[in-house]
Amino acid sequence: MEVSASVAASVRHLRETTRLQPRIAIVLGTGLGDLADQVSDRVVVPYNSIPHFPESTAAVTVGALVVGRLRDRPVAMMQGRFHLYEGHTAQQVSFPIEVLAALGVQTLIVSNAAGGINQAFSPGDLMLITDHINLSGANPLVGTQRDDRPSAFVDMSDAYSPRLRTLAHSSARDCGINHQSGIYLGTLGPSFETAAEIRFMRTIGADAVGMSTIPEVIKARQLGLEVLGISCITNMATGVAGACHDYQEMIAVANRSRDRFCRWVSEIVETASA
Repeated sequence: MEVSASVAASVRHLRETTRLQPRIAIVLGTGLGDLADQVSDRVVVPYNSIPHFPESTAAVTVGALVVGRLRDRPVAMMQGRFHLYEGHTAQQVSFPIEVLAALGVQTLIVSNAAGGINQAFSPGDLMLITDHINLSGANPLVGTQRDDRPSAFVDMSDAYSPRLRTLAHSSARDCGINHQSGIYLGTLGPSFETAAEIRFMRTIGADAVGMSTIPEVIKARQLGLEVLGISCITNMATGVAGACHDYQEMIAVANRSRDRFCRWVSEIVETASA
């Protein structure tokens, strides 16, 4: 697919900075950024040094692209992402995915922190995303459709690769990691959902809710990338557990889950690249 001048400028900068050609990219969600510390031969490229990258305003975000080797596989990791609730458009949120695809990435692993809607879940669970529901009101492909370029009408039947999900299940067994599977629902944020909204979300089939990920996945599928998604359940959604939300506690739960997350994703990367 033809890339824009902005994407080309970002790619030039990254190719001048690192000689590696990553084939797998990982978006590290809230509290899960420590996986980047396991990358060897790494080059850390701050987002604010990459031409045309959005500005990250999230307080817990490192804001850097880490390129190197994970279990000797060339990878690129986004240590922090961009969100619609920061005021970015869906096109800006998904811009890094365009850049990664142009760099040669073929597989995208997305992760996030999410609230548990499924009453069988508990804080600290890791959930393999089987599908998603987009209630954010935003789509990165809006305005890109043309008669001579119909690629905006992307088939989302298998948004999350069945092949990679099968591989992830096997990797979890090999690592001894218990996990859930379910449907992720994305909202605009940044406020948490009401109890009535959560009841509605459960009715339409959602197992977890968060404020990210979906624009990135839509763009990745448009570009032909295989996608795998993992949510860390950091809290039970409004009305499920009867407690008020504490953002710092959510970060603490994600931090307690990071070792299992890192082992699981590392195994997936090694197996997917075999």
